[in-house]
Amino acid sequence: MSDKRSILLVGGGSVGAISALNLDIGHRAAVTIVCRSNFEAVQKHGYSIESCDHGSLRHWKPSGGVMNEVPHAGAGKVFDFVVCVTKNVADAPPSVSDLIKPAVTEGRTVIVLVQNGLNIERPLLAAFSQNVVLSGVSLIGANEPKHGFVQQDFPDTLYVGPFRNPNLDPDDEERAAKEFVGIYSAGGKTQCSYSADVGWTRWRKLVYNACLNPICAITGLDTGRIRLAEGAVEGLVRPAMMEIVAAAKASGYDLPSTVANDMIEMDPLDMYLPPSMLSDVRKGNLIEYENILGEPLREGKKLGVPMPTLNVLYFLCQAIQWKNKELRGLVSGR
Repeated sequence: MSDKRSILLVGGGSVGAISALNLDIGHRAAVTIVCRSNFEAVQKHGYSIESCDHGSLRHWKPSGGVMNEVPHAGAGKVFDFVVCVTKNVADAPPSVSDLIKPAVTEGRTVIVLVQNGLNIERPLLAAFSQNVVLSGVSLIGANEPKHGFVQQDFPDTLYVGPFRNPNLDPDDEERAAKEFVGIYSAGGKTQCSYSADVGWTRWRKLVYNACLNPICAITGLDTGRIRLAEGAVEGLVRPAMMEIVAAAKASGYDLPSTVANDMIEMDPLDMYLPPSMLSDVRKGNLIEYENILGEPLREGKKLGVPMPTLNVLYFLCQAIQWKNKELRGLVSGR
């Protein structure tokens, strides 16, 4: 174990489980996973995984074990990488930086954000000014219909690159990103690539995530049924996507002319895949609409881009969030 990198993966849901599996099977890392709502099931029985990449696994746990809270670094335990695969709900505590703070060693621990949205690095760079922070843009179809049971229907593809930290040497950031790509890829079951242009990869995914994700959540339709519903694609999905394309261009990122069609047709029609925000709405969870939808909307508006479709989607998501916060006692309707 001494020659392996020590990795703490925070977030033990479906994507976190597959990420931990990819990191572990390459034998270049000792991986510890932090679970929350599914901790008891995973601790007792491990994960049951049905995966298009890995096949069927039963009672699987990462080599470093399963925990129910982020451990404190120190007393001989230092993490080389902290990988965040949690939902990033910016408008509800705890923040990502507060959540991972105990495990981060200043100047050593590399923080990897395998999370959705735009500008997610800003709070992390402010909180950890001497640490490398990496972007992970994940394209995967996976869900956890019950605690500890993971279904992966769409292959795992991960693009990794550094968020620029002005306090650090860019060469060190690049080396850290490429090392993580090597560790993640070592098992040979995933497509993990280095991507220097973090902004481009994030805007490209937002064409899917800022549009299909909230539209499916609001309508209750998965990505197959939204394409079958009369008028939904041409009246809702495509206009929203073209607003993201325009905002990306205004921000300096030219996306391919085919990107909207590519994203609309990315999930096989008969997969009937529920995007993450729809899954959260069905479970009554808080949704991560601020980073996925709010940030690109604000960036586009700031640059003078008309975004009427996304503006309506944003306020509908805000209302859904308020409802779920009221159920949790985070806001009061009385």
